[in-house]
Amino acid sequence: MTVAVLSPPRRVSAGLRRLSRSPSLLIGLLLLAAIIICAIIAPWLFPGDPREMVGAPNQWPGTAVGYPLGTDMMGRDVMAQLFYGARASLSIGLIATALSLVSGVAIGVIAGYFASTWLDDVLMRFTEVFLTMPRLLFAIAIILVLGPTLLSLSLALGATSWPQIARLVRAEAMKIREQDFIRAASTIGLGDFRIIFRHVLPNSITPVMVASSVLIAQIILSEASLSFLGLGDPSLVSWGGMVGAGREVLRTAWYMAALPGLAIFITVMSFMLIGNGLNDIFNPRLAGK
Repeated sequence: MTVAVLSPPRRVSAGLRRLSRSPSLLIGLLLLAAIIICAIIAPWLFPGDPREMVGAPNQWPGTAVGYPLGTDMMGRDVMAQLFYGARASLSIGLIATALSLVSGVAIGVIAGYFASTWLDDVLMRFTEVFLTMPRLLFAIAIILVLGPTLLSLSLALGATSWPQIARLVRAEAMKIREQDFIRAASTIGLGDFRIIFRHVLPNSITPVMVASSVLIAQIILSEASLSFLGLGDPSLVSWGGMVGAGREVLRTAWYMAALPGLAIFITVMSFMLIGNGLNDIFNPRLAGK
């Protein structure tokens, strides 16, 4: 039996064909790339502290030279705050998602491989304890204990987001462990944890790639909610904090809340589109088309 091996150009061409079937992935990646670029160039485009007063307060977008998006009630540049807010939202989202993935994947793959054993029962009961807790209230409790910093926000959001990843990975690991190649690996004498890390984990990771894009969108929304409530890092500019501050002048200067709200919407939508696109690409029904 011969196995066809695609050359690098053909592999690239095959990958592009699969990407072309998912315009949502392309749009999501373009939006996310624009947001990342804004976050990267913020210190060069707007040197100094974005919370400094630089002009007259309450200048509407397009009315002040040098401040295309206007100023807020304190005379701070709204555009500078939006760019720096991208850095805060992406940083917290990525750190919290990484913590969630590490915890959720580790617990899920072990519970799935040792399904119907005491270890599975203990891990799943532990997971259910976190699932029954109100996520936002639990995150608020952690932040009140540790203080509102970037790391505490990331830890709080990561600690409340991993159970859904654990359940997803557990279900996938339970299916993988029933495959013939897992039985063969056990028959030749491979240890359980060697089988987990060499065979079960790599084959269980695909649905996590799809779920992680949705998870980071949820975390960014949660971070915005916490900042809106005044629980964000006071040393950082965040979109949620800008929306919270803008609500005080919503009737007279609605742009102060609308612009950061639009930034949150675009960022969350980009990750949701990426998740939908990845689901299209990894969908077995579409893989052969």
